Amino acid sequence: MRRKPFSIIVIIFLTCWLANSLFSQKKFKESELPSKYQEWLNLVAYIILPQEKEVFLQLDNDRDRDLFIEAFWRQRDPTPGTPENEYKEEHIRRFNYANKFFGRSTTREGWRTDMGRIYIILGEPVSIERFESSSFIVPCQAWSYYGDPKKDLPPHFVLLFYQRGGVGEYKLYDPVADGPINLLIDKRDVDPTNYEELYEKIKEIAPTLADIAISLVPGEFTYGYTPSPRNNIIMANIFESPRKDVNPSYATHFLNYKGVVSTEYLTNFVDSESMVEIIPDPVTGLSFVHLSVVPKSISVDYYEPKDQYYCPYQLNLSLRVQDNIIFQYTKDIPFYFSKQDARKVQVNGLSIEDSFPIIEGTYKLIVLLQNPIAKEFSLLEKEIFVPGQNEPNLLFGPYLGYRSENYQVGLHLPYKILDKKLMVDPKNVFSPQDEAQVMVCLVEPTQNIWQEGQIRLLIKGLKEVNPTEKAYLLKLASQPRQRIMAFNHALDVAELTPDYYELKVQLIDGQGNVLREKTGHFIVSREKAVPHPMVSTKGLSLANRHLLHLMVAHQYEKMNLSDQAEAQYKKALELKPDYSEARLSYSQFLVRNRKFEQALEVLTPLAGEERFKFEYYLWRGFALMGLGRYEEAKESLLEGNKIYNSDTRLLNALGECFFRTGDKNRALEVLRASLRLNANQPAIKKLIEELEKK
Repeated sequence: MRRKPFSIIVIIFLTCWLANSLFSQKKFKESELPSKYQEWLNLVAYIILPQEKEVFLQLDNDRDRDLFIEAFWRQRDPTPGTPENEYKEEHIRRFNYANKFFGRSTTREGWRTDMGRIYIILGEPVSIERFESSSFIVPCQAWSYYGDPKKDLPPHFVLLFYQRGGVGEYKLYDPVADGPINLLIDKRDVDPTNYEELYEKIKEIAPTLADIAISLVPGEFTYGYTPSPRNNIIMANIFESPRKDVNPSYATHFLNYKGVVSTEYLTNFVDSESMVEIIPDPVTGLSFVHLSVVPKSISVDYYEPKDQYYCPYQLNLSLRVQDNIIFQYTKDIPFYFSKQDARKVQVNGLSIEDSFPIIEGTYKLIVLLQNPIAKEFSLLEKEIFVPGQNEPNLLFGPYLGYRSENYQVGLHLPYKILDKKLMVDPKNVFSPQDEAQVMVCLVEPTQNIWQEGQIRLLIKGLKEVNPTEKAYLLKLASQPRQRIMAFNHALDVAELTPDYYELKVQLIDGQGNVLREKTGHFIVSREKAVPHPMVSTKGLSLANRHLLHLMVAHQYEKMNLSDQAEAQYKKALELKPDYSEARLSYSQFLVRNRKFEQALEVLTPLAGEERFKFEYYLWRGFALMGLGRYEEAKESLLEGNKIYNSDTRLLNALGECFFRTGDKNRALEVLRASLRLNANQPAIKKLIEELEKK
C-alpha cells in the first residue's frame, strides 16, 4: 500500500484537542483521596489557593495529582533555575516544627493550632515576650514580626496568644472579638466596654501588654482606646499573605489542558503578558487578528556551530464558537540571537507575534505557546469580536506601539498597516525615549465624511489633580479616499507627565459631531527608559495572498455561510489558478454542497497531477455518485483504489456503487474490507447485515 503525501492547505490542522477537555469534571471529597494526598492537603492548607484546591479535587488519578503537586511547588519556587526549591523546604520545615512543638498542650495536631498556623504562615517571630507568671493576667505570649508592605502588612506588628480562662491551648487573641477583658483573671467590678479603664488596669500589671491588648500595631490607638477594626483587616491580610504572589491560572490550565499538553509540560506553566487586536488590512481588504504573547520567563539553548542562542517556540492556535473549532493551525516560530543579545532577551523578554485573517463574528481565541527547551507552555485565552466591514464609517483602533518600523507594502507582518509596523509591548508602558505611535483605521468612509470629517485624538491623564491633556486632529481628506484608510500619529511622550492615560479616538463630521469613538490606555513611566521585549515573528509575502483567502473560505464554511465561503474559494483560485490545494479544497466544498457538475469542472485540471491523483479519483467518484452516475463513479473509485487501497471513505463509496450497479457480492467484499480497517462504523455494519439478508 502506498499513498502520496498531501496537504489540503498550508496550515497544519490540530486534532480537536479541546473538544472534551474544558467540560466540568467530578469533584472528589478530601476523605475519598488516598491518604498521602489528604496529608498533602494538610501540609498546604494555609498556602493553597481556593482555585488550586478546586482543581486538585477534580483530578481523577494519582499520576495527575503528582504532576499537579510538582506544578504547585514550582509556582512558588523563588529560584526556578536551581535544583533546590527553598520555599518548599522552608514550608515543610515550619509544618514539621509546628507539629512537634505546638500540639503538646492539646489533642489537636500542632499545625491545626493558632500558634502552628501563624508559625507556618509567618515563620519564626523576631522576638517573643511571655506573660506567664502573673496572678492577674492569663498566660500570654506576644510574637513580634516585621511585615511586608507588598502584602499589605504593617512594617511592625505583634500577635498575642493567650490561654482562655487561664488553661488549655494558646489561642490567637483578637482585640475586637476577644477584647482586653479576657486577658484578666479577675473580671469582677470591671466594665468590659470601658476600654480606657481596661487599658490602664493592664498597664499597671504588664505595661507592654497593654498596647498589644488594644492594637496589633503597638501605639496605634483610636479614641477611647477602642480596638480598631483595622486589626481585623491586618489579620485577614496575614492569613492571605502566602497566597498573594501566586497566579492561580496555572491550576485551571492544568485541568483544562491535561491530555492536550504533554504531561512533561503541564508542571511548567509560564505566565505571560499578551495583546490581541483586530485590524482591517488596506491591501487585502480582509480583517486580521494580530497577537503578541510575552512569556514572563524564557528558557534558551545554545547552538554551537553558529555560536547562537535560540528559543524554538511552537504556537498552536484555535478559534472557537462554543465547542466548535472554526479555525486552527500550528506554527513554528524559532528565534535566534547572538551572545550579545542573550542578556537583553533574558531581561527584556521575547514577544512571540502572529497574525491570521478572520471573518466577522464573536469567538474564543486560544493560543498555546510551547517552548520545548524547558518543556514550558504559556496560554492566551480571549473572547474577541470581529465586526463586519459593510457598515459605513467604521472606526478600528487605537493601536499603540513604542515605535514603528518601515517595511515594503507587499509583506504582511503582525501589527503592520501598509508600510508601517508597530513595535508593540502588551504592557503599553512608555518612556520619554520611546518614539510612541498611535494608528487608527477607518473602513468604508462616505464621500461626505471623507471630504469634511476628521479623526480627533484626545489624551488625558487619570490623576485627580492637574492631569495632562492633549488633543490632535487628523484630516481624512489628507489621503485619497479608499475602502480602508489608515492614519498614524506620533505621541510625544516627553510632553506627558508620568501617569496613567486614556486615549480617545473620535470620528467627527464637518459640524464637529462625534460619529464613532474608540478608547485605549497607556502608561507613561517615571523611568528614563523602559525595556521592551525583542520580537519574534514570521511574515507572509502578499504574492501568496491566495492562502489568506483560502483560510477565510474555510472559516465561512465552518460557520455554514456557503455563499461567502464559495466567493473566497473562487478568489483564492483566481489569484493563483495553478494552486492545486485550493482547487481541491474548492471541489470538496462543492461536493459537500451538492454542486456536483461544478465540482467535476473544478477537479478536471487535477487529472494530470501525479501527487493529487488519489484525491482526484476519490472526489470525482463522490461527485459522480451525487449525479447518480454510478458506473462512472465506480471506475473512478477503482482507479483511486489502485493508488491507495486502505481508505474507508473510498471503500464505502465503492461498496455503494457496486450495490447500485447490481453486484451485491463485490459490494459485500469491499464493505467488509472497510470494516476490517475500522471496526467502529455502525452504519456500515448495518448495511452489511441488510445486504446479507437479500
